[in-house]
This record gives sequence, C-alpha cells and structure tokens, in this order.
Amino acid sequence: MKKLILAAAAMSMLASPFAIAPASAAPQQRTVTKVKTGPHGRTVVTKRVVTPARPQWRKWNKGQRFDHRYAQNYRVVNDWQHYRGRRLYAPPRGYHWVRSGNDAVLVAITGGLIGAVIAGAFN
Repeated sequence: MKKLILAAAAMSMLASPFAIAPASAAPQQRTVTKVKTGPHGRTVVTKRVVTPARPQWRKWNKGQRFDHRYAQNYRVVNDWQHYRGRRLYAPPRGYHWVRSGNDAVLVAITGGLIGAVIAGAFN
C-alpha cells in the first residue's frame, strides 16, 4: 500500500509541469488530407503538418524588462530628433529609444529595464 501511494505521488509530481503549461505554448497543428485514386479503389492518405507557433507580441509597461525577441518590428531609434514632434525626447545617459511595433520604448542599455513607453509614436 505504501509503495502504491509513493508511486502515485511521484507520478503527480512528474505530470504537474505538463498540466500547468499554457495551451499557447503547444505548437499549432494543421491536418492536410490528400485523396488519391488507385486501380483498386479509393485510398485516403492523411498527412500532418506542424506549423510553428507565432511569437506573442507584448504590450510594454514601465518597469518591465525589455526583450527584443518579443518586440514587433524591433529597431533602435538613433535619430530621436526626427521624432520630436511625436513626443520623443533626448534619452538620459545609459538609455536609448527602441521601436516595438508603433510604440517607442525607452530602454536601459545594460539592464534592459523600461523607463518610458510612448504608445503610437510611429503611426
């Protein structure tokens, strides 16, 4: 009886990371069915094609860590003077402006900490 309880506890601990994992982490699958007609009748062949999951674009907030892999249309903005009319200002020492989609994000160069977010700066 003791071995049964220990085995059940061990299995629940091993299975727990799979139960907690979000559904979006699983790769998306698409099934393609091809129908081929042969001399003896009809044959159906099913082929599975796995499409890679699209990266989840993030909505950035002040105080978060910036990771360029989750940024849409990531670019470093070196000429912030051209966007002065769009509320961009001179970055403080140790920071630089980064484009993520249509947003301008002020990011610390060394740590990646977000200092400011200007939504819709590049519309």
